[in-house]
Amino acid sequence: MKRLTITLILLLLGSLAYADRIKDLAGVQGVRNNQLVGYGLVVGLGGTGDRAPFTNQTFRNMMEQFGITIPEGQDPRLRNVAAVSVHATLPPFSKPGQEIDITVSSIGNADSLRGGSLLLTPLRGPDGQTYAVAQGSLIVSGFGAEGQDGSSIQVNVTSAGRIPNGAIVERGVNSTFSQGDFLTFNLHRPDFTTARRMSETINDLLGPGAASAVDAASVRVTAPRDPNQRVSFISVLENLEVTPGEESAKVIINSRTGTIVVGQHVRIDPVAVTHGNLTVTIDNALQVSQPEGFTDGDTVVVPDTDITIDEGDNRMFLFGGTVTLNDIVNAVNQVGAAPGDLMAILEALKSAGALKAELIVI
Repeated sequence: MKRLTITLILLLLGSLAYADRIKDLAGVQGVRNNQLVGYGLVVGLGGTGDRAPFTNQTFRNMMEQFGITIPEGQDPRLRNVAAVSVHATLPPFSKPGQEIDITVSSIGNADSLRGGSLLLTPLRGPDGQTYAVAQGSLIVSGFGAEGQDGSSIQVNVTSAGRIPNGAIVERGVNSTFSQGDFLTFNLHRPDFTTARRMSETINDLLGPGAASAVDAASVRVTAPRDPNQRVSFISVLENLEVTPGEESAKVIINSRTGTIVVGQHVRIDPVAVTHGNLTVTIDNALQVSQPEGFTDGDTVVVPDTDITIDEGDNRMFLFGGTVTLNDIVNAVNQVGAAPGDLMAILEALKSAGALKAELIVI
């Protein structure tokens, strides 16, 4: 009988306080990435392309642009071509001529994109404008093989690939970085304590009133209008160190892997918990029933079933009002709970109001 294993990770988030740079805690409002997407064709596939109708239509349109007309009703029977979506992230302050990475994914039923090359594909933003053009040979990490008897094996995904520096930026995105008399830092993880400490740290350097915490996610700072001065100004601020606020009490459960993450500030009110397993074992055996000699009976196979019920060792453990992480770990180890059982215990404690933490199941 296989025993399930519990992986319990303890996060000691408050025992040691570390200072982080502002650049690691927050980003400047208006300085952001932009998503681009495009539609194109990958050619040069070794018979692993798709047979989707829109692939043929796209191929016809492309050939007409080169002055080649395919007669109507004639199927080009493409097997070396695949229709793909192309997407990329345009970093902030990207300038025309710079190169960015792209990801290419099959739209139709192509078996593999290995060995293919992406033809010139415009990449557009949400406003419909073209900000980059992509082209190049794909790098596909997955691979597969198939035998003549129909057996096959595949490692990773073969219908998607990447092209490093596969797109050239053609248009920059306007930024509000140099506009206005203020700049705003937006925290990656909103927290009132962190926002307050960040504003206090900036005021200690620049003077009272230079920075103010707008809310749990934003800190507004008075900044110079001149772009050159503003760059130097942010360079100084983003390297200031701030001690972030402690995380709230959380218990995170991954129901698929059985991993449980417990934060340091998790507390449990006085409560008694009992845990027991009910195991039912059914053992089927076959026996032959042989009639006695010179009789009219037939030889038959008779099933012999043995059913065993084991209720396990039901034990009860007590949580006091000052439960620590070590107490929780010891109780879990003593009771020998499986991942599903421990999840049920935590959910029951939460329902009873004894678990003083946010319970997150992913």
